[in-house]
Amino acid sequence: MYPEDLRRGALLMIASGLLFSTMGALVKYLSAELPNEMVVFFRSVMGLLALLPWVLHRGLGQLKTKRLRGHLGRGLAGVSAMYCYFYAIAHLPLAEAVLLNYSTPLFIPFIAALWLGEQVSPRLWVAIGTGFVGIVLILKPGLGLFTPVSLIGLASGLFAALAMVSIRRLSNTEPTLRIVFYFSLVCTAVSAVPLAWRWQTPDPGLWILLLGMGALASLAQLLLTRAYAHAPAAQVGPFTYSTVVFAAGIGWIFWSEIPDLLSFGGTALVCLAGIMTIRFAGQRLLSEAKLAK
Repeated sequence: MYPEDLRRGALLMIASGLLFSTMGALVKYLSAELPNEMVVFFRSVMGLLALLPWVLHRGLGQLKTKRLRGHLGRGLAGVSAMYCYFYAIAHLPLAEAVLLNYSTPLFIPFIAALWLGEQVSPRLWVAIGTGFVGIVLILKPGLGLFTPVSLIGLASGLFAALAMVSIRRLSNTEPTLRIVFYFSLVCTAVSAVPLAWRWQTPDPGLWILLLGMGALASLAQLLLTRAYAHAPAAQVGPFTYSTVVFAAGIGWIFWSEIPDLLSFGGTALVCLAGIMTIRFAGQRLLSEAKLAK
């Protein structure tokens, strides 16, 4: 692996982080105009539409599976994470919502240990403990500033971790295309149900933003995947936390969001812990993260 490959991978990852944070900003803006259920649906359906050319090119035979229950469980965990994440974005500072969602690597070792019986190394426990100290600083339960919406933001990271561990189980027999397709299909189908009572016809300008949100998410996912192709996951993965930095900048510019000292310290600890977890967990963790976005 040449240094140039790592630089290219890092740049692609940072570009992906910028697009993901911009998508988050669009979600925050749209959530002030439309119900959360609609925003989740349009994000899901755009992801499904972006996959269709790939599916048609590879052939519908690639979608045959004997593990529909596993795909359904992974999809339900993923769409639950999306609902929680988008709700948190609408009601919390953008960087804080993004950071709580990016707590996912801290939950994965717990879930994998309980569900799959995997061992957790001592240094990984140190990283996890550091991360949860940071989360406590962000939630600030002892200062009377704790709000239920913060727990919803944290739940987005937990549900995303469940989705990633589900990918670990599915990947024994299921290829990437099949996993991603059924995830998008389940998310679209589930998020379409509440539209029966929550539909609100968007203004013409909002249609453009809804389409832009989906396009940014798809492009960010593409750049993320390309970044992992250029450099080892343990080296390039920590750059995913550039999303938090960009989100903080966007929140400050457009919504005058400035974190207090406890939130800033907690953010630093969670980012550090996430980077440590990625470095210690290695390729497998980041491979699953690519499929869970």
